[in-house]
Amino acid sequence: MSPLSPLPFVRPAAVAGRHFSTVIVGAGINGVGVFRDLALQGVDCLIVDKGDFSAGASSAPSRMIHGGLRYLESGSFSLVAEATRERNLLLRNAPHLVQPLKTVVPLSSFFGGLMSSALKFLGRTPPQRTRGLLAVAAGLRLYDLLGRRQRVMPNHHISRVQPADRLLFRAAVRWTATFFDAWISHPEWLVLELVRDACRDQPRSAAANHCRVMGCAGKTLTLRDEVTGEVVQVTADAVVNASGAWLDRSTELLGGAGPRVMGTKGSHLVLDHPLLRDALGGRMAYFEALDGRVCIVYPFLDRVLVGSTDIPVDDPDQIATEPAEVDYLLDVLGEVFPNLAFDRRDVVYTYVGVRPLARSDADKPGQISRDHSVVVDAPSPSRDIPVVGLVGGKWTTFRALAEEATDEVLRLLGRGRTASTRQLPIGGGTDMPQGAQATERFIDRIAQDAGLARTRAQALLRRYGSQALRMAQHFKVAGDEPLQHAPDYSVAEVAWLCTETGVIHLDDLVIRRTLLAIRGLITDAALVEMAGIAGQALGWDAGRERQELHNCASALRERHGVRLATAAPDTDAAAPAFHAPLTIHPALSPS
Repeated sequence: MSPLSPLPFVRPAAVAGRHFSTVIVGAGINGVGVFRDLALQGVDCLIVDKGDFSAGASSAPSRMIHGGLRYLESGSFSLVAEATRERNLLLRNAPHLVQPLKTVVPLSSFFGGLMSSALKFLGRTPPQRTRGLLAVAAGLRLYDLLGRRQRVMPNHHISRVQPADRLLFRAAVRWTATFFDAWISHPEWLVLELVRDACRDQPRSAAANHCRVMGCAGKTLTLRDEVTGEVVQVTADAVVNASGAWLDRSTELLGGAGPRVMGTKGSHLVLDHPLLRDALGGRMAYFEALDGRVCIVYPFLDRVLVGSTDIPVDDPDQIATEPAEVDYLLDVLGEVFPNLAFDRRDVVYTYVGVRPLARSDADKPGQISRDHSVVVDAPSPSRDIPVVGLVGGKWTTFRALAEEATDEVLRLLGRGRTASTRQLPIGGGTDMPQGAQATERFIDRIAQDAGLARTRAQALLRRYGSQALRMAQHFKVAGDEPLQHAPDYSVAEVAWLCTETGVIHLDDLVIRRTLLAIRGLITDAALVEMAGIAGQALGWDAGRERQELHNCASALRERHGVRLATAAPDTDAAAPAFHAPLTIHPALSPS
């Protein structure tokens, strides 16, 4: 399928009355991973989600692709081995989005944490105490060993703290341990690429966002279009429940067993803090706060990403980054980097997701396993088809979990595996140039063939990988005029995102199809400009456009802490932006 061909993102009405071998409920990374793997085996699937693609926890990770160093203390060796292998595979299969991340651990003591680590390994709760050099060195040796398969990065090393880092970290830091993990620039885009790949491999498959499952009887699933309210039905031979933190709720609708999952929310901050970004020098700092909780901070594009909290929640639909969480993370930064100042005015974006963890009796959220499993609810008196459930898991290991679930679905369908996703590139990771010189030549080719500035060609390569060449040529034909209020994107690019990637609402476009919001680059003017382009591309009337503007602005302020120009001028600057009183710009009013 050409990168510029319409993707088979459909509305529920388009699949009414159709039969699919498998229907997948939940279009986050795990569900889409199964969608892609089944399609590779020739299985026709329908994937649906009550919200947008990856709008739940899949759009709210720490944006790290990592093996889980801290899971070694609980003896989760198989999980770490799997996660480090999957990290290494993603570095190869999606190099346009997943990049190595040099990580530094500041160490203040030699023996600290040895007893705590031993107690954790034995399943007991230790007193809080930060880890010392010996404990971290032992953990990193094992981490390197477990991550040796498909390795593409160097082993760890430990050294005396360097002069520049003496100025960065608290005075007690005496050594630093350095190792490599990875980070992902745009996880939501990787999800869309997996959908594209799946529908290329099995053209009879389809994907519908903002489509809610209402129930299952016999072999029939009832679906509701969350935009129009239209109710349709499809039939299937099997169902996959990949709804993450909503797994138990979906199970009730599908007539299965439970409960199986519990959720903890992780809040993250994105800071505009050039001093910290420069001091980190491209590295992530991975450290324990004085209360023993693990925190991370690293340069993310032109900002700094800080995370995360780990708080039990009951309702994944009712979560937000609370002011106390913002204060906690900023206070932790102050502990570790005492020579730098931090306050709420540095925060340009916040986001929060609910980790779908397997139900556990652990005393603390951090002690709950991040491992995954696949369960099957057999047909019941009211339901004639099996339901395969995905329990737990983490972003990095989505491919391995999808492979396990796919094998179970194939068994239930009486079919065999014909291909593996292990070495299969994802989306724009196919035919990516290898090495600096080849990359520079590819950028030159994009710029010359499409008549674009070299900086624009670089930006498209970072966003879309090897697909950047065709996309740039398309944008040139359409006229690659930059947005007036967000010039990192063009009018043609935004219109293409609207029509070709399943955009239904303005926040689908602004928050998940672009990186403008997370970088703190959305203003009222940019929002109005993007709404105008979306309205024209998607055929919205004036009333719909006003409603979309209002809803997106509200989500950015209330859920993501974005400071829009409509904040009241007398707002206390020290107050969190997402609780500030608002004066709504006329264009953003729903009436």
